[in-house]
Amino acid sequence: MSLVFISHPNCALHDVGNEHPESPERLDAINDRLITSGLDFSLQKLTAEPAQKEHLYRVHSKDYVDEIFDKTPEHGMIHLDDDTQMMPRSLDAALYAAGANIMAVDKVMSGEAKQAFCAVRPPGHHAERDKAMGFCIFNNVAVAAAHAMAQYGLKRVAIIDFDVHHGNGTENIFFNDERVLFCSSYQYPFYPFEVGAGNAHILNLPLPAGTDGDGWQQAVTDSWLEKIDNFAPELILFSAGFDAHYEDDMAHFKLVETDYHWITTEMKRIADKHCYGRMISTLEGGYSLSALGRSVAVHIKAMMD
Repeated sequence: MSLVFISHPNCALHDVGNEHPESPERLDAINDRLITSGLDFSLQKLTAEPAQKEHLYRVHSKDYVDEIFDKTPEHGMIHLDDDTQMMPRSLDAALYAAGANIMAVDKVMSGEAKQAFCAVRPPGHHAERDKAMGFCIFNNVAVAAAHAMAQYGLKRVAIIDFDVHHGNGTENIFFNDERVLFCSSYQYPFYPFEVGAGNAHILNLPLPAGTDGDGWQQAVTDSWLEKIDNFAPELILFSAGFDAHYEDDMAHFKLVETDYHWITTEMKRIADKHCYGRMISTLEGGYSLSALGRSVAVHIKAMMD
C-alpha cells in the first residue's frame, strides 16, 4: 500500500455558518476533484477514529483540553476567540481530525502505508498549547508529531507548513523541543501578525504580499532544503494549507498547483533519502474550493509518484 486517505464524515459536522470560509464544502471539493482526476481509485480510504484526551494532553495543557470538553454547547454557538467558534458537533469533528493524524502515524510507522493524507477539519496549526485561534481547536499536526515520538521513539520529526498563515500554534507547542524541526512559510504582516521568534529548529520564512511561485520556491530553497536534509528526519509531516494559491482571496500570495507539486517532490526526495519515504499530510487552510481541490490532488499525486 502506498498512500492512505483518512477522513471521517463527522469532520463535516462542524458548521459555523454559511458565510464562514472554513466550511464543510471544503472536504466535498477535495473528494470531487480526486474522483474527476482519477486519483480516487488509487487511494485506500480509511475512516478515522477519534483522538482520546491522553493524545491531546501531549500537546495541549490538561486545563485547556478539559475546558474545551466542558464548553461544548448543547445548542447554538460559542466563541473561543474572535475567529474560532464551536457548535454542538465541533468537538466531535475536532476529535476525529486529531484522531485521523494518530491513525496516519500508526499506518506509516507500521509499514502498512508509505504516505497518508488526512482530509480533516477543523484545521489545527494556529491552536497553541493553551488556546484556540484562527479556526483551530486542537493542533492536529502537533498531535501527530507527539504521537510519533511517544509511541515510536522518533527523535527527528520535520513539520513543513506551507499555509499562507504562520503556524504559530505549532511553533508555540514545539518551541523548546529540538526533536521537531518546524518550517513555516507565510505572508507577513498578516494574521496572526507575529513574525515568529525562531531558533535553530524553528525555521520561519515570512514573505511579503504578492510573493509568487518563483520567489517562494527560491526562498524555500535558500532557507530550508539544506537544513531539512541535514536534520535527516525520521518522519516528514505537512501542515498542508492551500490558501497561498492565487485564486484564494483570503491572502495575497500567488502560488499555483505546480508550486505545491514542487515542495512535495522536494520533501519526497528527502523522505526517500532519510526515512523510507514516510510522509503524512494534514489539511490546514484553502478556501477557494476549485483551487483547493486541484491543489490537493496535485499534492497527493506528488506524494505517491
